[in-house]
Parts: sequence; C-alpha cells; structure tokens
Amino acid sequence: MLVELSVQEQKYQAVLAVIADGHSVTEVAEQWGVSRQSVHAWLRRYEEAGLSGLAPRSRRPGSCPHQMPGEVEARVLEMRRTHPGWGPRRILYELGGAGGPVPSRSAIYRALVRAGLIDPQARRQRDRRWKRWERGEPMELWQLDVVGGFLLADGRRAKALTGVDDHSRFCVSAYLMLRETAQRVCDGLAVAMRSYGVPEEILTDNGKVFTGRFNKPPVEVLFDRVCRENGISHRLTEPRSPTTTGKVERFHRTLRTEFRTDRVFADLATAQAELDAWVSEYNTRRPHSAIAMVPPIQRFRQRAEPPRGPTTAPSPERTGDDWVCRRAGANGVISVSWQQICLGKAAAGHQVDVHVSDQLLQVWDGNQLLKTVPRTSRGEVRKKNASIAKIED
Repeated sequence: MLVELSVQEQKYQAVLAVIADGHSVTEVAEQWGVSRQSVHAWLRRYEEAGLSGLAPRSRRPGSCPHQMPGEVEARVLEMRRTHPGWGPRRILYELGGAGGPVPSRSAIYRALVRAGLIDPQARRQRDRRWKRWERGEPMELWQLDVVGGFLLADGRRAKALTGVDDHSRFCVSAYLMLRETAQRVCDGLAVAMRSYGVPEEILTDNGKVFTGRFNKPPVEVLFDRVCRENGISHRLTEPRSPTTTGKVERFHRTLRTEFRTDRVFADLATAQAELDAWVSEYNTRRPHSAIAMVPPIQRFRQRAEPPRGPTTAPSPERTGDDWVCRRAGANGVISVSWQQICLGKAAAGHQVDVHVSDQLLQVWDGNQLLKTVPRTSRGEVRKKNASIAKIED
C-alpha cells in the first residue's frame, strides 16, 4: 500500500538520510529531485528549529513598496461606496485634491476589484472603428438632443433639451419641458443662446422638432428658421448614426447615473431647479476625463477674442472691387450678397474686411484670417461702409 507523505515529512526523510544514514547532500538531492541548496536549507532549518523548521513557509515578500497603505485604501473604498458612479480616474483626481499619499490609477482599480466594487468582466472594449473628433475652439459647434425619463409626482414624464459644446464639453442646455414640441425646443435653444452666445454650427439628429428637410415636400421647421436667422449652420447626423452626436449621448449617460437615478420630482419647477444646480456642478467643478481631467468651464473660457481690426476704412490694399467692409452685428453675424456668415459672439461689433471671389468668401480682421466659407449666393455685392452695414444687414 502506497502512503502519501506530506511536504514536511519528505523534507524530514531527506534530512535523516544525511544525518542518520550518512548519505552526501549531492546523493540526497538527486534522490529527491531537488537542488543541493534546498537540502542545505532543510538541514539548517532542522538544526535551528527542529521538525517545525521544515514546515512550509509563506512566499509572500516581507514588504511591498508599491502596496497601497491601509488608510488610503479605506478612503478609496469609501469614495466609491458614497459615489457609485466614480471610477478609478475620478477617485484619483479627488485624492490628489485632498492631499496626502496618492496611489496610481491601476492600484485604485485593483483595490476596487478586490473589494468587489468593480466587475472586471464588465469593462467595455472600445470599437476601434470609431474615430474621435473634436472642434478646435469653443462655440464652433454645439451638439443638441432631447432626452426623456424625468418622472414627476403627478405621473407625467418630462423631457430635456440637452446641449454640449463640442470642444469643451460644457453643458449649454438642460431645458426641461413636458412636451417635445417645436416651440418648446426652440425656447430652450433661445435660453442657451441668451446665456452663452450664438454658436457657429449646431449638430442634431433628424428628429421632426429639429428639421423638416426629409418631409415630402421638404419644409423649414421653426428650429431650422431660428438657426438660419441667427447665421447658424445646422448640421444633421447620418440616419442611424448615434455616435456622430457621441458627446451629447455620453452626457446623457452621466445625467442618468449621477443626477436622475430614477428619482421622482415634485413638479417641473423643482426638477428644473435641481437640474440647474447639477449642471452648474458639472460645468464648474466636476473633472471631465475626455479633456485631461479639468472642469469643462476651463476649456469653455479659453476662446480668445479676435484681435480688433481697423476701426474706420479697409486697408489701402483692400479697396478693390473684390473687397467689401462689414461690421458684425450683436450676434456676431455679417451678411455679404445676402449670405450670412457667423463669426461668433466674440466678434460682435468688430469691423472686418471680406474678400469676395466666385467660389469663396474670406473674412479678415486686420491681418488675421477669421473664416473662409463657400460662396452660395450670386446676388449683388454692395460696397458699403461699416456704419451702413450694421443697419442694412
């Protein structure tokens, strides 16, 4: 009958073979299939502690310089439990602001996995077919959409017109409404423009409140009209392409997980007040992982005001028939040959020179080229000075 020996018993048999039977260390090592160093270690431990010295020992290192201190790990877990929507990157940001030792983001992730607060299998793999894109300056493009799910105490559900600035991720609109009508959507857009100015472009999906271009026959809905009258280029996504407006869709996910969380609001006014407070926190304090962990307001305020150009007449070299002078209106819009060009609110009141060719319109402010757009109108180009342009345009 075969008897299975424990590791400790095997080591003891090897030690006895050297001490009692007189075999050499080399012979015992070959017999037991171990190195001579192992046999010498067993002999030393047996001499120091007897049979207990041959018991299996932990291979865990005595110290680990990369191990997170216990008090720091406790703070990490408490932050996660208090704010379930915070991931390792946000927790690292908050720890850095609080002072004291700051672990790495990977260490925070491992601590959350050990505590069962993150499921490593639930991590989504990014689709490499998607291409990230971003406008170079604030107010160049707003992404707008409508999201629902705001439950009121009387059983009704409100919706919100949401909008984010493409460059800064700054929330420019979070306007609640009981019904998604064209008038309500445009009311929300008007509130946003009165608060932050007129963007150069707006990107939306093909919803009926946003556009009537796909109607038969096509019609101009109120939203399209508001964009046209304010010199805004209204861009539409391709059908069934929600990733085109990915920034506002990502904002919706944050809105659901950090604000709404399926709460029931007393009434529409209460919901709007609480939403406004959350948006203020989102814009001014909450770090955004897509913009180097800074609050969106830091990027939104980075827009440099264009340098002021000449205040009277165009430069001498810009007095030919292919040059005209315009002064931007209060909304930053100029008009050339009945074609409106939005320069942004920062250009309001500025006098600019426009070079007119058969294909393009180039807008100059002093020696800086502000904008180049295709010429879409073939109407008469009137040579007028800036004081008249402000009235007639």
